[in-house]
Amino acid sequence: MKNMRKKISRSYDLRGFLQLLDENKELVSIQKPVSPKFEIPAIVSKFERKQAVLFKDVRNSKFRVACNILGTRERFSIAIGANKKFIHSRIGNAINSRCAPNKFLGSAPYNQNLEHDLHLLPIITHFEKDAGPYITSSIVFAKDQESGSQNSSTHRLLRLDDKRLVIRMVEGRHLHNCYTYAKEHGEDLKVAVVIGVHPSISIAAAFQAAYGVDEMLIANSLLDNQLTLSKLNYSGLFVPTDSEIILEGRIMKDQTHEEWMVEMLRTYDYKRKQPVFELEKIRFRNNPIFHDILPGFAEHRLLMGMPVEAKLLEDVRNTLPNTISVHLPEGGSSWLSAVIQIKKQFEGEPKNAILSAFSSHRSLKVAIVVDDDIDPANPVAVEYALSTRCQADKDLLIISNAKGSSLDPSSDQHNLLTAKLGIDATATLLKEKERFEIAKIPGESTIDISNYISGRA
Repeated sequence: MKNMRKKISRSYDLRGFLQLLDENKELVSIQKPVSPKFEIPAIVSKFERKQAVLFKDVRNSKFRVACNILGTRERFSIAIGANKKFIHSRIGNAINSRCAPNKFLGSAPYNQNLEHDLHLLPIITHFEKDAGPYITSSIVFAKDQESGSQNSSTHRLLRLDDKRLVIRMVEGRHLHNCYTYAKEHGEDLKVAVVIGVHPSISIAAAFQAAYGVDEMLIANSLLDNQLTLSKLNYSGLFVPTDSEIILEGRIMKDQTHEEWMVEMLRTYDYKRKQPVFELEKIRFRNNPIFHDILPGFAEHRLLMGMPVEAKLLEDVRNTLPNTISVHLPEGGSSWLSAVIQIKKQFEGEPKNAILSAFSSHRSLKVAIVVDDDIDPANPVAVEYALSTRCQADKDLLIISNAKGSSLDPSSDQHNLLTAKLGIDATATLLKEKERFEIAKIPGESTIDISNYISGRA
């Protein structure tokens, strides 16, 4: 990776990745005692788009807490072993060239310690109106009884007491389908909740893979086929061998509890009745690391949004091969808005790109298509395209009562209905190209200004 200060070698667990960040001055360690209620998130908020943070002394806990580890695109690129320019292709290749991880037959490091009380964990209370302390980085492993495949996905978990957590599941997605099948057959669903893994595993688990696809195959591809899985006796599930913390237990078929918390938009989600997870046991490594993701901040948005960017690019490119890139801007919380860059050849192509994007990512609310001379990651450049290349009476596409995201407070959140807006901000081909040409200064991109400034007043 040429853009890093030092040569980067891969690591394959969370503590190895943190050491890698430390070596490259991408990690800040905090020795002072801190509280998991509000104080940790308040500190982490000050490191937005800056370094990752490792808290070494958390009050009433023997666990260290790592935060903001995927808080920049640079660290995202380190995690998957790709130059920042090739993040999308790296993720796309991993999705399309899935490879089964090896099975580890020995005793996994997480078997070093065994406990049974959730209060042992430094679960964070992030915001003033949260329902309580939440685990936000947890990956839930479950077996699909219909297909026999294993599923892994990221879910938030609200601690109720020493044995119970409330788990948020999106209806219709894989884990909820596994839970519904078990419930319909009069059974609880045995699951493993994993906390503290190499971020490539978190990235794979956050990706909304096709039904029946085991996300750990994607993780293994991102980790250069170095991922190993170990079998848990309680559930029979296979989890990453080098996981920091494993919670084993059941999602109860007949217990629910109300929960709500801050989502990607940094607004409070509405209150929902969600199933209850009952703890069987906690396993964890010596000197364990608890990973916390600050909801609504950069790590949360990048972890969810970057895999979607890669999927959007592939899907839109299948419809329109001259698509160059896709960017989910921060103004849309890296989730609700997309800017699609194309090399326009025919009128009508932008609308095809817009429809393809809406089909690919159901939560998408606004899609803007720009030309290849507009940087989709530069909001000023995108606004320039809107101002100079778009005519509102011809270039807007409004779709009413479409399926959308439950996160958007302006939508019908219960029925998941929203209005979607597509904008063609490309230059028309019916006028001379020169009318839209952005003037350039010869040599501007290569000139070295230090050759002209003496450094003296």
